Amino acid sequence: MVGTLFSVIMIYLVAYPLSQKSMPARSFFSIFFIVTMYFGGGLIPTYLVVKDTGLIGNMWSLFLPGGVAVGNMIIVRNYIENSIPRELMEAAQIDGASHLRVFWNIIIPLSRPIMAVMVVFSMVAYWNDWFTPMIYLTSEQASLPLVLSNILIKSSVSTAQASTISGGYAEMNKLTEMLKFSSMVVAAVPMLVFYPFVQKYFEKGFMAGAVKG
Repeated sequence: MVGTLFSVIMIYLVAYPLSQKSMPARSFFSIFFIVTMYFGGGLIPTYLVVKDTGLIGNMWSLFLPGGVAVGNMIIVRNYIENSIPRELMEAAQIDGASHLRVFWNIIIPLSRPIMAVMVVFSMVAYWNDWFTPMIYLTSEQASLPLVLSNILIKSSVSTAQASTISGGYAEMNKLTEMLKFSSMVVAAVPMLVFYPFVQKYFEKGFMAGAVKG
């Protein structure tokens, strides 16, 4: 939940300024973020940066390195540009509203559909991420996806293991499959419970935030 909240906040803080055509160097910053979608430093440089900033073994190591999901940010930026009347924002500014007030009182309330999309996207991404915790967290701090992944790996059937169980390989394979399906249910239940509450916003926001040509 912390990662989802942090990610959505960062997406909006970047998307809103980039949606304003009056922003200085708007094209430069847009290209700057888009480049990061195609080019990255790689695992080792990223690990060294996280290590040098003292985030190894810290919960924030899961969120800060990828705080701005550029693909999601572009969707939100397109939504603000194409679905929220610019005249409404200009009228508020003429009445003396600052950019912060416009953002809080106009952009946030009118962008709830796309916000629901971002919440679902971010929540699913963090919930299914087992690789990042494996790299940056200690064994005592393992997240649930990482724990489930380790259970699946350790439950793999080997000939030596099968020989120690009554029923042999068939019985061991049955136990392994039960563990796999149980892990899948545990991983899916939170999303299945949460999604119905945002479904109507999700469908509307996803279509409205799509790239328009």
